[in-house]
Amino acid sequence: MKKNGRTTNNRNLLQDLRWNVFSGNGNAALAWQQPRKQGASRKKRYSPRPHLEKIGGMEPQVRAFIERFIELSGKKVSIVRTSIAESVRQLPDSCEAIVNLKRLNDIRSINAFLSAANRGLPLGGTYVGCVETKYLRRQRVLHKYPFGINYFMILVDFIYKRVFPKLPVTRDLYRFLTGDRNKILSKTEALGRLYAAGFELEEKKFIGNLLWFVVRKVKDPLFDYEPVYGPIFKMRRHGKGGKVIHVYKMRTMHAYSEYIQKYVYENHNLAEGGKLNNDFRVSSLGKLFRKYWVDELPMILNLLKGDLKIVGVRPLSSHYLSLYSEELREVRKRHKPGLIPPFYVDLPKTLDEIQESELRYLRAYEKQPLLTDLRYFCRAAFNILVKMARSK
Repeated sequence: MKKNGRTTNNRNLLQDLRWNVFSGNGNAALAWQQPRKQGASRKKRYSPRPHLEKIGGMEPQVRAFIERFIELSGKKVSIVRTSIAESVRQLPDSCEAIVNLKRLNDIRSINAFLSAANRGLPLGGTYVGCVETKYLRRQRVLHKYPFGINYFMILVDFIYKRVFPKLPVTRDLYRFLTGDRNKILSKTEALGRLYAAGFELEEKKFIGNLLWFVVRKVKDPLFDYEPVYGPIFKMRRHGKGGKVIHVYKMRTMHAYSEYIQKYVYENHNLAEGGKLNNDFRVSSLGKLFRKYWVDELPMILNLLKGDLKIVGVRPLSSHYLSLYSEELREVRKRHKPGLIPPFYVDLPKTLDEIQESELRYLRAYEKQPLLTDLRYFCRAAFNILVKMARSK
C-alpha cells in the first residue's frame, strides 16, 4: 500500500510539474510551466515558419543562374518558398544569402517582406527571387485562350489583378478574395520595390515565364516611401535654397520608378535633350501625356503654392542634380524653379549644353528679372507653338 501510495504521489507530482525540453546548439534548456486547470482548452499560437527547399527541386537553368553568385550548398544560404515576412524573420542570424522560390507576385505585403529580408542579411548579403512581369503575364494569357477571347481576358485580368489591388476602395476586397496573391507587377515596379528596400541589382535573367534576379544589400530599407498608384502623384525635387519640394505631376511612369533612376542612367545613359535613353519606366499612355504636356498640368498647384514661378530652371531630382557642375548647383539654390524652362528657348541636345543654357538664363535673370522672364517666355512660346519643340 505504501508503495502504491508513493507511486500515486509521484504521478501527481509529475502532472503538476511540467517541463518542456528545447534543443538548441546541442544544449538542453528546461522551462517551467504552471499546471493547466482542468477543462481549460489549449490554444496553439500559429507561428509561420519558412518552408526550406532542397537544391534538387530547382530547374537546372535556375540553379545554374543562381550558382554564378552564391554556393547553394553553403551553410549560410537559406532556400525557402514563402510569402510571409515572419517566415524570413525566423531564419538563422548567420544567414548571408536568401533564395526565395516564391514569386514576388504572390508575396503578401511586398514592402514589409523585402524589408524583413534586408534586415536579416548583413551588408553585401544576397537575396534571390523571381517575378512574372506584366509583359510575361500578357504573353501567357494571349497563348492560353483562343484569339478574341484572349484579349478580353487580358482586360479582365488587368482590372482584377492590377487595378483592384491598387485602389483603396477595392484593395481589402482583393486581399480577401485572393489572399493578396497573383498580383500583376511591371518590371519597373518590381525593381523599384527592391531598390526602395535597400537592395541593388546584381543580375537579372528571363528563364521560362519568370524574370529571376540577384540583388545585394547596400543600405537599410527606406521608411519614407509609400506606394502611390493614382493618376496624380508628388515627386521630391530640389527648390530654392536646396529645400526639398513636392512637385505634382500626372503619372507617366510605372509605380516606384523614382527609386531606379540611377539604375536606368547607369545602364542607358542620357538621350538627346537630356532625358534618359530607352527609359522603360514610361508607360505607353505616359508617352502621349508627355508629348502634349498633360503630365505637367498639376504643377499649376505648385505655382499657386509659391514653390515654382512661370519661367525658370527645371526642378530636379537629387540624382539628376548630382550630374550638374558645382557652380551651377550653387547658382540654382538662389532661385525658384519654373514651369517653363530655358530648354525651350535654346533647345540644347547634350547635358553640357543644358547646363550652359540654364546658367546663361540665371545670370541674365539676376541682372534683369522681369525683362529676362518676359523675353524667355515669348521665345519659348514661339518654339513650342510654331516650331513644335518638344521634350521627349
